[in-house]
Amino acid sequence: MDLRLLRTFLVVADLASFSQAARALSISQPALSKQIQVLESDVGAALFDRGRHGAFLTVVGQVLLPDAQRLVRDADALARRVRHAAGGGVGRLSVGFGLSSIELAPRAVARFRREHPECDVLLDDLPSLEQEARLRSGELSVGFTRLPADPELAWTALHDDRLALAFTGERPETLEGRDLIRLARVKGPGLAAQIDRYCAEAGLRLGTLQEAHDLQTVLALVAAGIGVALVPASAGRIASAPVVLEPVGHEAAAWQSGVAWRPSQETPLITNFLRIAAEECASGQ
Repeated sequence: MDLRLLRTFLVVADLASFSQAARALSISQPALSKQIQVLESDVGAALFDRGRHGAFLTVVGQVLLPDAQRLVRDADALARRVRHAAGGGVGRLSVGFGLSSIELAPRAVARFRREHPECDVLLDDLPSLEQEARLRSGELSVGFTRLPADPELAWTALHDDRLALAFTGERPETLEGRDLIRLARVKGPGLAAQIDRYCAEAGLRLGTLQEAHDLQTVLALVAAGIGVALVPASAGRIASAPVVLEPVGHEAAAWQSGVAWRPSQETPLITNFLRIAAEECASGQ
């Protein structure tokens, strides 16, 4: 049945008057009567008894009423859900993050979940190169990566980061020839490459005292007094006392981080997340 005709039927049934219903719907009374006649033709029976005191439902009209209410209600609910989805309020989002976004990415996801509770969000800790590969393949929706990102991807810068020396007690006078606590290269290839670049340009020779497979363990080993480490300065937000992080001033120790996505896959859902990530980054600075 035509939903427009059912809506007209429900207004007439509610007001029990063709003239009042016509005014409520902002149409002429003859036009309203025509719509009811079309609906009556569809059902094969009269729906209203019309008299001087108003228009009242026939037996057939009374049978139609609850089903018409349900159909219109369901149609309205479906329209709301579709508009909600089109506006980025429903769906599934997969987000990658790395060392430089270890605090920002979870915070952005937490806010996104609060604002869009009907969305499913998966957060995965991945190196930047792996994130870019998954963005290209469509496995990942958004990635918090080192910049610049792959030319096939769109990206926007969020913040600057740089290497920082993590230590306890007094700062070492020099790093030359020192063995570091390191994040395993397989777990942090971008960080390892950044340290290599810094050492090459600064003329430093650094060894390895111990490796760990996550940044929190690296910082825990530093806190235990085992040695020093070079980590992203942004890791200061997850470092606990007595660890001190002192940014490295050398130009080769700096890089940019941001969010990347595949332009052909951008949806309102992704657009909403990108906005939240930028706002959370700005509020945290």
